[in-house]
Amino acid sequence: MNYQETIAYLESSLPMFQRTGAAAYKANLDTSEALDQYDGSPHQSYLCVHVGGTNGKGSVSHALASILQSAGYKVGLCTSPHLIDFRERIRVNGEKIREEYVVDYVASHKEIFEEIKPSFFEMFVAMAFSYFADEAVDVAVIEVGLGGRLDSTNIIQPILSIVTNVSLDHTDLLGNTIEAIAKEKAGIVKLGVPVVVGDARGPVRGVFTNAATNQETTLTIASNTWKCVEQRLCDEGKLQHFHFEHAYKKESVIFDTDLLGAVQVWNLATVLSGVDLLRAHGCAISDEALKDGLLHVVERTHLLGRWQWLNENPRVVCDTGHNVDGIRSVTAQLRNTKYEKLRMIIGLTGDKDIRGILLQLPKEAQYYFTQAAVPRALKVEDLQQRAADLELVGNAYASVAEALHAAMKDATPEDLIFVGGSTYVVGEAMQELKIPN
Repeated sequence: MNYQETIAYLESSLPMFQRTGAAAYKANLDTSEALDQYDGSPHQSYLCVHVGGTNGKGSVSHALASILQSAGYKVGLCTSPHLIDFRERIRVNGEKIREEYVVDYVASHKEIFEEIKPSFFEMFVAMAFSYFADEAVDVAVIEVGLGGRLDSTNIIQPILSIVTNVSLDHTDLLGNTIEAIAKEKAGIVKLGVPVVVGDARGPVRGVFTNAATNQETTLTIASNTWKCVEQRLCDEGKLQHFHFEHAYKKESVIFDTDLLGAVQVWNLATVLSGVDLLRAHGCAISDEALKDGLLHVVERTHLLGRWQWLNENPRVVCDTGHNVDGIRSVTAQLRNTKYEKLRMIIGLTGDKDIRGILLQLPKEAQYYFTQAAVPRALKVEDLQQRAADLELVGNAYASVAEALHAAMKDATPEDLIFVGGSTYVVGEAMQELKIPN
């Protein structure tokens, strides 16, 4: 099989959460451990940083990878889902996994795949761990896929665990209260391994305090540790400028970054706390490497879909925020963006809090409702009706491409087109506009 045939085989043969949702989720680590044993536990040959959380874990993972790379380390980066190409999920120093490696790995594992029947995610994580070992990385930044305790990535023994935040998402699998979800995410806390939590309020803080105590380790709350005293766009909006001060030490850090979303202020506090602990572990990260890494996150690691501009005339911007908190952040960002008329291309997956998300969206926008080409997508007719019930008005389009072209045809140079609501909607828009990945 060639690369495209291999990906088609994987997508058709292995249960894929990206497409089918809960049907692909397994409530144990048995298969992941079996694959790991088959491959010889490759993740034990390099240092690991484990990053979970409801929102922001992708940005934090990419930022840490960029900083470590600036410091001279060879860095593996394992994230999900992909927006355009499967190989986005597995990178070494920013470069995607080679097509031939994917083909050869699958060919050499078909027999065990057919025997133990892993999910697509379990397969991908095992492949990433093996690739990083074969590439002899120094450190790998591993992003949790879903939850934490039962996530396939949770077989690693990291030097640092990070949870960005906790909010209601995937309630059908993780629990329908903040405390229940926090307990699942706290499952990545390991014995003696320091943990950073980006933002922990109310019952969330209690959950992580207990987890750290039980695992005999230290807990750092990033939002209480690094305080932002200045945040603004600079370089004609191409960069963001930050000034953070440490709450307990006479330390500060001033830097520019190509991470543009306003919400990055929370993620960057988490990154700075993570760097403190990596340095304490012995990682040689100079102040210069820290600033250089933060300046080139998107450029160096190819982070996609986080308040990313896709087109200039008309102006098209996207964001992969896909739950209530994520969409709330997007809406706040839109309020601080200039435009004549706002045109929103929105598609959602059916397993989200649809009403909660729709309630966050601006009523004055013109909507182009659509659905991504995945079984999990909420039918566009259903989305349009539920939006209309909340006074969100717009037409329905059978595909993201149709919605995108309609919005671009309607827009003037002063208008703003936003694409989002679902990672898959963003990915299809990027493919249509031929955005490199």
